[in-house]
Amino acid sequence: MEPANHPGSSAARNIRDNVSDLQAQVAANHKGIQLMLELCESYGLEIVQTYMKYIQDNAEVVVRDLCRTVGQTMKEKTGSSRLFAEDHMDDGTLIVLQVDIDVNEGSVVFDFNGTGIEVFGNCNAPRAVTYAAILYCLRCMIGHDIPLNQGCLNAVTVIIPKGTILNPSENAAVVGGNVLTSQRIVDVIFKAFEACAASQGCMNNITFGDETCGYYETVAGGAGAGPSWDGRSGIHTHMTNTRITDPEILEKRYPVILRQFSLRPKSGGKGAFNGGDGVIRELMFRKNLTLSILTERRVFRPYGLQGGEPGLPGRNVIQFKDGRAVSLGSKSSIEVEAGDCLILETPGGGGWGDRRSRDPSKQKSGNRTFYEKGSLYDYRSAQEGAPL
Repeated sequence: MEPANHPGSSAARNIRDNVSDLQAQVAANHKGIQLMLELCESYGLEIVQTYMKYIQDNAEVVVRDLCRTVGQTMKEKTGSSRLFAEDHMDDGTLIVLQVDIDVNEGSVVFDFNGTGIEVFGNCNAPRAVTYAAILYCLRCMIGHDIPLNQGCLNAVTVIIPKGTILNPSENAAVVGGNVLTSQRIVDVIFKAFEACAASQGCMNNITFGDETCGYYETVAGGAGAGPSWDGRSGIHTHMTNTRITDPEILEKRYPVILRQFSLRPKSGGKGAFNGGDGVIRELMFRKNLTLSILTERRVFRPYGLQGGEPGLPGRNVIQFKDGRAVSLGSKSSIEVEAGDCLILETPGGGGWGDRRSRDPSKQKSGNRTFYEKGSLYDYRSAQEGAPL
């Protein structure tokens, strides 16, 4: 329809909000430029660039150390430093990964040959998504507190066949690749390295709106367990970390009622360490709207490792005002009416180890101390410490 060609139409429902978002991004980039210029003025360009290289060199060293350790351990265990894993998208598309580690050099090859072809839907992922997933996983496994940077990939070679879901044609739809397929890539990488059980593997994308409003949220689920920890419940994991809108703000600004938002009991896989539970979220609509859902792990359950049980898959159900309940599957877009209710049950995380070997004395969270860190923690600390 090309609405922008019609007088008085901006082709956007909330042009002021969109412009404000763009202004915020410009302001953030401008602040970054200011800080970088201040750094160069204080220490000189040469020193700043030198230390940037040091940061990347250090990242390369720790990644090579990780690869040597993993490769040597696997070689002693199986006689080969080659790792392998595969997993499925809900439509059956296979994602295959073979990891070849050079124990001497600490270099590694991530080979995705065997991965399924480009799909008709929107879960195709540009190559950059796979690189981002690899970078994230390596950063998680190295065990050192270093800045995330390109140096982590200096020892890495990535092979992604053209025409696959991970390297699609330029005309392929890719919106789901960033928010869903990226999670499955992470699942496959951690499975190959035997780092932890699968987390919910999904961002649970929910959107609704009409010509006057639009709302988008992602919903948490269960985290996978590991060799020494239970998975967290009701939390975003891996390739997402968005915060959800407060119930009071949601109900005030949008035509919905939040009927339930709670943990989903027993949805995490059992094991020596249990996977985290997913959540249940129920939204009742107060007017006629278009509802769209974009989710995964509704068919294939998040895997457990080392004998741990898989987590429960998610479910998307629309309960019409007449009481009829209908499964929406993983992905759907429907028209809802006032009184209809969306019931979202997100996946649990996989368990780790045989549940018969679970030691209750090791599960008491009160015996463990977690130290906060990261940009969000630093920002909050600065705000709380500011003089009134």
